[in-house]
Amino acid sequence: MDFLARLGLSLPLIQAPMAGTSTPALAAEVCDAGALGSLALGAIAPDEARRQIAELRGRTRRPFNLNLFVHQPPIVDTAIEAAWLEALASRFAAFGAEPPHGLETIYESFLGNAAMLDVVLEAKPAVVSFHFGLPDDVTIRALKQAGCLLLGSVTSVDEAELSLAAGIDVLVAQGWEAGGHRGMFDPAARDDRLGTFSLVRMLAHWGKLPVIAAGGIMDGAGIRAALDLGAVAAQLGTAFVACPESNADAGYRSLLASDAARHTVMTRAISGRPARCLANRFTELGEREDMPPVPAYPRAYHAGKALNAAAKAQGEPLFGAQWAGQGAPLSRAMPAAKLVALLAAELSVTRP
Repeated sequence: MDFLARLGLSLPLIQAPMAGTSTPALAAEVCDAGALGSLALGAIAPDEARRQIAELRGRTRRPFNLNLFVHQPPIVDTAIEAAWLEALASRFAAFGAEPPHGLETIYESFLGNAAMLDVVLEAKPAVVSFHFGLPDDVTIRALKQAGCLLLGSVTSVDEAELSLAAGIDVLVAQGWEAGGHRGMFDPAARDDRLGTFSLVRMLAHWGKLPVIAAGGIMDGAGIRAALDLGAVAAQLGTAFVACPESNADAGYRSLLASDAARHTVMTRAISGRPARCLANRFTELGEREDMPPVPAYPRAYHAGKALNAAAKAQGEPLFGAQWAGQGAPLSRAMPAAKLVALLAAELSVTRP
């Protein structure tokens, strides 16, 4: 399969579907510039997903990607949740607030989510991508019948094998360097922490599905390196956070533009699943040995979002989910279309 030809792309580039940060405006600008823009539906309800898709469709006629979270439903452990909230109480108090009385599952998985499936099937996007796992066979068949190309995020060859068996068309090889949530199917399993380029090369050698490189890539030279190792395209997320079209708040943008970009941390403390974040006060909290176990994802995220809101209300920006990959120091703040054009120019210069 010729990935670029199928989607009519002029550049082997995908803007990562960053939940909470990507927007219809960002995706549309990327699409119109010749790459593949993405819209993250994983952390929103079906009605909001439908609204955002309509906005995106109103901004571009180009193909785009809709991304879903396919995590296992959380196991509720009230004792663990109560201990976590108690441990956070003093942090809330410092900002004149109280933690939630109890944690909630703040958004649903795509697994068995008939309402969200209906939204996606109505939209019939060119591409649908999955993070954290795979939908059931019925869902995959329905999406294929709707003409969608299916992308699945993997962190290992074992997950690639499962994706192949499930009917995934293209793999997104997420390296340990990547910002945001680690896409492991089972976050409790051993993580070999494969780097992007090692994983891409292993999957290219495996050779059963096309591969997209994701993690730590910030410029045209990085895209070229991924292509040279056998990828058909590269997916960039952190590179687009500083674009004015993203939903990143001022604190996030300021931290990304500072020396703090040189320091990223993989933490469970914010959401309940491993995720790479700019080092901040929340990641410091997660590294403390006296903290109790973190509740399940995304229930822990209920507390994480509430603490960030309380801190921001008092002018403290350093409790946010400021996701970023290890290439963060290479971030460049500019409009998305200009960034895509710059990446294309850099890639052209590095072509043999």
